[in-house]
Amino acid sequence: MQFSSDNQVQLLRTGAAYFPALEQAIEQATVAIYLQTYIYAVDDTGTRIGHALKKAALRGVSVNLLLDGFGSKDFPREYIADLQKSGVKLMFYRPKISPWTLQKRRLIRMHRKVTVIDGKIGFVGGINIIDDNNTPGQTPPRIDYAVRLEGSVVLEIQESVHKLWQRMSWIARLKRKPKPVLKQLPTVAKGSTKVAFVTRSNVLHRHDIENAYLQAINDARSEIIIANAYFLPSKRFRKALLAAAARGVNVKLLLQGRKEYLLMFATHALYSCFLRASITIYEYRTSFLHSKVAVIDSQWSTVGSSNIDPFSLMLANEANVVIEDSTFAYELKAEIEETMSRAEQVTLQSWEKTSLFKRFFSWMMYGVVKIFLGFVVNTYEKD
Repeated sequence: MQFSSDNQVQLLRTGAAYFPALEQAIEQATVAIYLQTYIYAVDDTGTRIGHALKKAALRGVSVNLLLDGFGSKDFPREYIADLQKSGVKLMFYRPKISPWTLQKRRLIRMHRKVTVIDGKIGFVGGINIIDDNNTPGQTPPRIDYAVRLEGSVVLEIQESVHKLWQRMSWIARLKRKPKPVLKQLPTVAKGSTKVAFVTRSNVLHRHDIENAYLQAINDARSEIIIANAYFLPSKRFRKALLAAAARGVNVKLLLQGRKEYLLMFATHALYSCFLRASITIYEYRTSFLHSKVAVIDSQWSTVGSSNIDPFSLMLANEANVVIEDSTFAYELKAEIEETMSRAEQVTLQSWEKTSLFKRFFSWMMYGVVKIFLGFVVNTYEKD
């Protein structure tokens, strides 16, 4: 993980802040746009961003849109044709899905949410192209974060998105290659914030995001705050949190209280262990918590697409930024704590009063996850 120190970072809370910033950057693009996202819903927000992409393509900007084949499996064919008619180049990452089989290669998804404009402006986070109030099966609005970036780190992000696009182009055997993007950034520094771009893939970066978390947790001296929607950490991640709590670090977890999938109940199997170690757990039930962020010692923070679960950390193509800056960390911490103030704290006493059936069910779901992972990734606990 390499940091650059001349960056400018802006925290964007929910789509209400993210989409206007993204739309403005698209409207100002002159050379190339790369937008990569897991979900693209053609709702009011998706249509608005799509309109900006079409306008950019019509004025000669190279627009390259990469969607995940499963997350965007319902993307309308007629809208694909509409985008392509305007000159938008669109591809799907692994369009063949495998809902009823354990074919690992089809379970590997592109879960990252990354955009680069002209090699100068980057966006990284957990926000898909979908309206905050479009939350099927959940209570709106969706709570999530992204960052807008300028500076040297954008060069790394640009290289990453360009390589992934080129690889998918080669796989799809496209005859027409995307217009080359800017090869270098302006020499004028955009700020003074230390930022590193960290990805997770199944070839060269299998553990990069998890290792970034573990290094920060192992170095923590006062406080660890993690807000994560899908939380089922590996054994070494759990050991790191427990060790931090044992040496007096205040560890707080903000988790999704409304269970979206049955397998999310597996997280409950870890509650007793964490609570006995004085780790504080909050469950947010007011609306849909989709966050993937953390702040450690009010200095280190991360924002991105990676959950702390085996699917993100062992299967998916993910992207986070790690930021070492106290001003940004305090801003993000304040946001997380505001959400915590509207969440329900789970105490050891209240958890031990939970029905035996609920606790047994959580362990059963935990076992199901382990068995599933044993088929597809040779057991997550092996690490």
